[in-house]
Amino acid sequence: MTNEGIPCVRYGEIYTTYGIHFDKCVSHTNLDNIQNPKYFENGDIIFAITGESIEDIAKCTAYVGKEKCLAGGDTVVMKHVQNAKYLSYALSTTDAVKQKGKGKVKSKVVHSSVPSLAAITIPLPSLAEQERIVAILDRFDALVNDISTGIPAEIEARKKQYEYYRDKLLTFKNIS
Repeated sequence: MTNEGIPCVRYGEIYTTYGIHFDKCVSHTNLDNIQNPKYFENGDIIFAITGESIEDIAKCTAYVGKEKCLAGGDTVVMKHVQNAKYLSYALSTTDAVKQKGKGKVKSKVVHSSVPSLAAITIPLPSLAEQERIVAILDRFDALVNDISTGIPAEIEARKKQYEYYRDKLLTFKNIS
């Protein structure tokens, strides 16, 4: 790893650093040190095919950045013609996680493979529907995980709830 050079993703970072999607790599390397470079670019899905548990195996993330980057060892890059964020969300569902772990044996290190990944089935609606689903999930994700979005939204919701109950509790029948 270097401070400068070509951006890259190491398989462990998929578990520890990246969520459903990312647009900038945190690591860099010198291309001269790489014998067989494996590239990914905008829209690709990157899977970590080595992990410490059956539940985490084949965790993936969608790359939505602009640079061409390197994928490290123990990763698989999936090219496709779907909505990248949709695929990453769909491949993170409970059902997909169960499929990824099917047939895996718990040991110190768990491995997956391209044939195992190819066997995963997920719902694949139209691209327009994929975009609609992603928009909803992205908004919800921001509310849950983005402190600058989530906390103000939660405060606003609690304020409205307070006002509603205050008005209900302080509304009395007219005694005339």
